[in-house]
Amino acid sequence: MEPSTHELLLPLIQEENICLPLPINVVSKYWNIDLPIIEAQEISKQYPENAGSIMVEGIELAERNGLVCKILHSTLPELKKIIDAGIPPIVILPGIPEITQHASVISGYDEEENTIFHYIQKGTLEGEQQEGVIPQQIFDQEWSEDGRLLIVLAPQDIMNSIKIQNDSEVDSNRQCFLAEKYTILKNFSTSLESLKKGLDLNPNNPTALHLLAGLLNSQNSDECIKYYEKSIELNNRYYLSFNGLGNFYLKSNQFEKAENYYKQAIKVNSKRSAKIFKNLAYVLEKQSKNKEAKESLQNYLKLSPKAQDRGIIEQAIREL
Repeated sequence: MEPSTHELLLPLIQEENICLPLPINVVSKYWNIDLPIIEAQEISKQYPENAGSIMVEGIELAERNGLVCKILHSTLPELKKIIDAGIPPIVILPGIPEITQHASVISGYDEEENTIFHYIQKGTLEGEQQEGVIPQQIFDQEWSEDGRLLIVLAPQDIMNSIKIQNDSEVDSNRQCFLAEKYTILKNFSTSLESLKKGLDLNPNNPTALHLLAGLLNSQNSDECIKYYEKSIELNNRYYLSFNGLGNFYLKSNQFEKAENYYKQAIKVNSKRSAKIFKNLAYVLEKQSKNKEAKESLQNYLKLSPKAQDRGIIEQAIREL
């Protein structure tokens, strides 16, 4: 009888940098490749105001040191096959409130318990590794919110041993990661070029559609609507696209539409963002739905109990 637990032993890593994210460092070290933190620190000087990780910079650093990377829209069965091939995949998951996304290394799964194992680094002097165990159904629900993005990082011979999606889909996803980098650098024209290239390679890439919509939304262009809507058509759990439409309609004072899309995002994941409840409260109050607005502000404070504007929000609750 085959064991129900399928688990990879990952190294304990503490070093990270915005241009050498912990998941990239862990997987590289798993393949016995030490990525140069000094090089990552030098690259990070391009991003003096950015607190989050620049995933594509870490990927490119790993590639310069002998690894090959493929970025996929994947499935749970495919993720398990990759683990069984001895490769620790990196997945993109919803972040904690007010962090849009985070990358996590998956170290294994248990078929009998229906659980997925995440690599988590404890903040201890001993540097112990801790396995975060999450029910498979919850993992898949959360993973689906961003299109089940998965990063495979491995030596070429290992990569050749597994079946990967066609090159155009993989290359389309790479353009999305590049576009995010250029957006952070405020190089919006190059970001736009990357996204258009990504959609030329795969017109049905929900990530590229969402990112293009976001770029157009930031420019207050109503062209963003069709791209958000198409990304949702391809992935009806695309939280960020529902939220993006809500934000667009809020800015254009179309409060009923904003309310609709905010509520759809919350239906997908009610704990992903505190700010969405504050935005929802605003559009509800504008429609004289004061009771609902009050409840929404209370939900905002539940998710963000240490919010800097807590006093203002509590005053608003009392006045509604």
